[in-house]
Amino acid sequence: MAPTTSDASASPLTMKLLVDTKVGRVLYAEAGKDVVDFLFSLLTLPVATVVKILSQDAMVGSIGNLYRSVETLDDTYVRSGDARAALLAPAGGYDGGKLLQLPEAVESSTEFYRCCYNNYTECWTHMSKVSGTRCKHSSCSGKMTTKMIVVAVDSSRASGGEAAAAAAQSGHAGKGFVQGVVTYTVMDDLKVAPMSTISGITLLNTFGVTDIGTLQEMTVQLGYDESLKILKASLQSKTVLTDVFLVKK
Repeated sequence: MAPTTSDASASPLTMKLLVDTKVGRVLYAEAGKDVVDFLFSLLTLPVATVVKILSQDAMVGSIGNLYRSVETLDDTYVRSGDARAALLAPAGGYDGGKLLQLPEAVESSTEFYRCCYNNYTECWTHMSKVSGTRCKHSSCSGKMTTKMIVVAVDSSRASGGEAAAAAAQSGHAGKGFVQGVVTYTVMDDLKVAPMSTISGITLLNTFGVTDIGTLQEMTVQLGYDESLKILKASLQSKTVLTDVFLVKK
């Protein structure tokens, strides 16, 4: 799933890796609040959202087959369009299920569809997140394919109550999950902890590093592709940073 033009122009996140070149592995990484917020946001993604982001073919096991089955199952056998939407586009997940601070890999959650016909009241009043869902009116043969977009509140023109609500929502979206007052240590297996000089020395002793000359600092960027690789590796591996950022020879 290729990023859009706006995705490609988004500023990537960065973090510093400490690499043991002798054994070819990442010991740990130094990361700021933005990177840790992204990593923690992976916990909020519903399974169906993960499948959609990675695509069915990239999933390990059979969960991708379940997603594809819901997509292809005829309307005759699915109880309702809402039931299909609940499986393919589940509610929940931070900020609508997108990868926090990174380009979205799924369609915006503010896009809805109404019936392509205007014969009944339900054709206008009922909407679905999934294009192609059958109209809710029993006598209508139309499908919900006419796109409708929810208009965001313009804080400069909104009333006092609406402006306050919009400001509160915006403030909440900018807070993320962790404080930005410290640098964090991210281990190869994605364990996260506040960083300190003592903890860095302790980690080197834990890894049995005796020759500091074998250590190399590497600054890496987390863009669209890297975020997907981290998401996929986090479901399969205990050496996520090594798998994503070090080239296997």
